[in-house]
Amino acid sequence: MKKFSEATKQQVQAYLELYPKREAALLPILHIAQKEFGFLDEEVELAVAELMDLSPVTVRETSMFYFMFHRHPIGKYHFQVCHNISCTLMGAETILDHLKNRLGIEDGQRTEDGLFSVERVECIACCDRGPAMLVNDQLHTDLTPQKLDDLIKKYDPKRKFEEPGKTEESRSDSR
Repeated sequence: MKKFSEATKQQVQAYLELYPKREAALLPILHIAQKEFGFLDEEVELAVAELMDLSPVTVRETSMFYFMFHRHPIGKYHFQVCHNISCTLMGAETILDHLKNRLGIEDGQRTEDGLFSVERVECIACCDRGPAMLVNDQLHTDLTPQKLDDLIKKYDPKRKFEEPGKTEESRSDSR
C-alpha cells in the first residue's frame, strides 16, 4: 500500500478536524492524495481509507463518481472535453476528434512524452459557451479546431502539425 508523506498526513488531519463527520472531508482529502500520487488507483484509495478510518468502498464510490479524479497517470496538460448534450450539439465530437488526431491518441490516453492526455467528461457547467473543455483547471469555451491548435502550440511550441491533405510524400514531390 502507498504511504503518505508526513506533510500530507498533517494536511489530512487538519481537514478531519474541520468536519464533525469524517466523510465530509473525503473530497478535499482525495484531492490531496491525487496531488501527492498523481492519480487515485486502488492502492491510494486504500491508503486514504486507512488514514481516514473509512471503508475502502466509501472511498472508491466517491473517487469513481467525480471526473476530476483520475484512475491512471495523466499528461502534464490534461484536456477534458465536455460531451454533455449542449456541448455535443455545439460540436464537442468535432473538437474531441480534432484533439485525438492532432495528438495521436485516443480518449483516455496519454501521449508517449507524457505531455498531453485527452478525456471525454460529463458537464463542466458551461452549457451556454460550448463546446467547452478544461485543460487542467483552466476553462476554455467556444472551441474551434484553430483554438485547439493554438492551445496545443502554447503548451508545446515545437509540435508540428500535418497540413490537411498533405503528407510527407506529397510535400517532397512539390520540392
